[in-house]
Amino acid sequence: MAHVRMTNSTSIFLVFLALSGQVVGQINQTYQVPRTPDGHPDLQGVWENNTITPVERPDVFGDKELLTDEDVAFIQQRIGEIMAAGEDALFGGGVLEAVFSGEIASYDPSTGNYDSQWMAERTVHRRTSQIIDPPTGKYPPRTEAAVAAALKLQEWRAAHPADSWTDRPLGERCLSFGAPRLGSGYNSYWQIVQSRETVVIYQEMAHDARIIPIVEKPHAPASVKLWHGDSRGWWEEDTLVIETTNYSDASSTSPDTDRKVNIERLTRIRDSALQYQLTSRDPGQFITPYTREIIFDYTPDKIYEYACHEGNYGMYNILSGHRAEERIKAHNQDD
Repeated sequence: MAHVRMTNSTSIFLVFLALSGQVVGQINQTYQVPRTPDGHPDLQGVWENNTITPVERPDVFGDKELLTDEDVAFIQQRIGEIMAAGEDALFGGGVLEAVFSGEIASYDPSTGNYDSQWMAERTVHRRTSQIIDPPTGKYPPRTEAAVAAALKLQEWRAAHPADSWTDRPLGERCLSFGAPRLGSGYNSYWQIVQSRETVVIYQEMAHDARIIPIVEKPHAPASVKLWHGDSRGWWEEDTLVIETTNYSDASSTSPDTDRKVNIERLTRIRDSALQYQLTSRDPGQFITPYTREIIFDYTPDKIYEYACHEGNYGMYNILSGHRAEERIKAHNQDD
């Protein structure tokens, strides 16, 4: 079970960020970024991704890129009502969906459900989607191979839900939730530590640490494939750029994941804000690249241990439960 940052459900935990160049992706040229002793921007500290901005733009917004003052006031009111009522937990982009649809339901009722106390304080940013390219705010179309692979996996898991532990997803096995892990509102904290030659990004979710050289160093050989890929970084003026290659096919359910290349760009735009952009070229999954933008907010909070006990004892129960189902099915067939 993850550490829970407790919230007061009778209050509205929102920070309204006024519309500014920083929020819409333009760097404030007057901001003086703090620097490390070697002269590079100081990105160190704990940064939270608790935005309510969904990955894809909800249809209710059409082609509107930014929220208006009226939108923000309405969102604040509705989230206050949801929190005060102690409703189900709203993960990721579910906040905005619930605000406008009126439907409040946990994404995962099979666990016995989470309520709002599980969630961190959420932040309102102006964008209506994290995806800024394509300009529709939606993912590009998926490839035919990716669609076919998803259907094949669905059919396989329906017929073989737990023949062995390898049938279950990596996250359910508490092995990895991916990197970069960009889900918001639930253990969505990063800690950044810098040295002259290395940057470490430590993800609270599943305690994954990405160790990224920022000196001239070639990527690992193509034969070396990793769940989190092989990352190399460099500075472009005051922006840290990270290129990640060498993803293993086992790190994704889509085909040809080993061809994926991610480019991340981290820029400190205020003492309290870090602009993060991800451009993903994943030809096995999408027909064109896409770019997401998220504002990470500085927090004095600490990174806590992610103790994923569900994977410790849950896997035993999953496997033994399916063995029981098989015995019942065999018995019924004998009758």
